[in-house]
Amino acid sequence: MEISNKLKQLPTQFFATLVKKVNTAIEEGRDVINLGQGNPDQPTPSHIVEALQHAAADPKSHKYSPFSGTYEFKKAAADFYKREYNIEIDPNTEVAVLFGTKIGLVELPLAVMNEGELMLLPDPGYPDYLSGVSLANVKYETMPLLEKNNFLPDYNVLTEEQKKNAKLLYLNYPNNPTGATADIPFFQDTVELAKQYNIGIVHDFAYGAIGFDGERPVSFLQADGAKEVGIELYTLSKTYNMAGWRVGFAVGNKKMIEAINLLQDHLFVSLFPAVQYAGAKALTSEQDCVDELMKLYEGRRNAFIQECKRIGWNVKAPKGSFFAWLPVPEKYSSEEFADLLLDKADVAVAAGKGFGEYGEGYIRVGLLVDEDRLVEAVQRIEKLEIF
Repeated sequence: MEISNKLKQLPTQFFATLVKKVNTAIEEGRDVINLGQGNPDQPTPSHIVEALQHAAADPKSHKYSPFSGTYEFKKAAADFYKREYNIEIDPNTEVAVLFGTKIGLVELPLAVMNEGELMLLPDPGYPDYLSGVSLANVKYETMPLLEKNNFLPDYNVLTEEQKKNAKLLYLNYPNNPTGATADIPFFQDTVELAKQYNIGIVHDFAYGAIGFDGERPVSFLQADGAKEVGIELYTLSKTYNMAGWRVGFAVGNKKMIEAINLLQDHLFVSLFPAVQYAGAKALTSEQDCVDELMKLYEGRRNAFIQECKRIGWNVKAPKGSFFAWLPVPEKYSSEEFADLLLDKADVAVAAGKGFGEYGEGYIRVGLLVDEDRLVEAVQRIEKLEIF
């Protein structure tokens, strides 16, 4: 028995390769400072854990969830968007429950596109977007995210053919890997493009809670007419340190939400009801834990960026997410530089090329270890006398 041709066509899992390199170094007994991961390092807040424990003990949670998820969780998602972004969401028709937003991002092309149709993806971008391309057997073209444009796509460089043929366009702000943020005028331009050319917009809002310097990330759905053309995907993984819980949701355009729910009717019977109960608790409780987490990330960012500048590394502080996007010295490729840091300094980072062609020349650093370890990582790099 062989695996199917469709699975053979899947892209190589970038993060799996990175993890293998890091684990090999650790198995050799080396003290690796792992800045290549995107896995939150803090525990889930206790009130959310206690909500799960309570719900897991309730026999009502031991039955199948409704196929499209519990009304309580969908109502909590709608209430969250009203409180945080002043956006009205109908929990019955404008919310889809997801097993983490990666599921939604990968399954969306299957749900709303036909084979051979075109989608537009950011470059650099989250590598798993390409998994959906392969599984749905659709075409894709990229939109370069350049530093001179603040890592926002320039819609003016898209050809008329690209705009006419595109059925779906993905965005992600705060951005992984660049740490860039977007504003309402940019999202308004996106809505106008979508309306003019009948393009569905998918905004990956995974880092929606993480903004710095007093600037709170904005939702795509805050742009006028956004629900007419697209959806936004929100995960509890980053906001509430619930990565392993695999819970998120999509909100917005009714037709796109309906398509997700229809596809998932044939794949899942929704999440464990106790997880949905705990997720609702996270979304509707006091948000002090989120405020504290953002202060933690900002402190880490500041300490790391200050140390980089001290050794002569010309870096810019990210405006959002928990990643820093750092330029590579000219004589190295991104992969060569990442390998050098791991081999000679025991510092693991993600090579920018792993996020796309326009990621070359950069590395991605995760601010997911304590401040002292971030500082130590830079001090180790300093000893290589590169800068």
